[in-house]
Amino acid sequence: MPRAGLTPQTVVREAAVLADEVGHDRLTLAALAARLGVALPSLYKHVKGVDALHQKLAVLATTEVANALTTAAAGRAGGDALRATAGAFREYARRHPGRYPATQRAPDPHDPEHLAAAERAVGAIYAILRGYDLDGDAAVDATRMFRAAVHGFITLEAAGGFGLPRDIDRSFDEMVAALDTAYRNWRSR
Repeated sequence: MPRAGLTPQTVVREAAVLADEVGHDRLTLAALAARLGVALPSLYKHVKGVDALHQKLAVLATTEVANALTTAAAGRAGGDALRATAGAFREYARRHPGRYPATQRAPDPHDPEHLAAAERAVGAIYAILRGYDLDGDAAVDATRMFRAAVHGFITLEAAGGFGLPRDIDRSFDEMVAALDTAYRNWRSR
């Protein structure tokens, strides 16, 4: 019998908290069942399996990132919007180290909620890039550049990959400034 009050939403939210505590790669149905105080088979009433759980976590995390990015960009333009958005992305990864990897999952084309969340996240970046007069293919390339740079930095920072004696925040700011320079000087090819 399922625990009273346990819903699919509760399961996913608890999975998100657990992922932040133990790491995305260590999020299992068995660990989640133990956290929720239910037998493992009881979880299958709320989620079809571990891949479905990770998919639902990706939807939650992508929605949270989209909210963070759109909030950070609101009322800003150009370099100010770029800095605020990159900072919000990094801060989300710091606050939610287990959820953040789920944001990298490509949206399932059969999951309208995941598609909508991903479109909002990318839309926040596209809105910033319009301030640099970048659209169409240039916006796609510039978005990929933003994502690769910021995600790469976040991933290296989380793994302790920056050992040189220089302030990491300063290096992040320099990277974002370099993106700003690149976007301001973008040439269509």
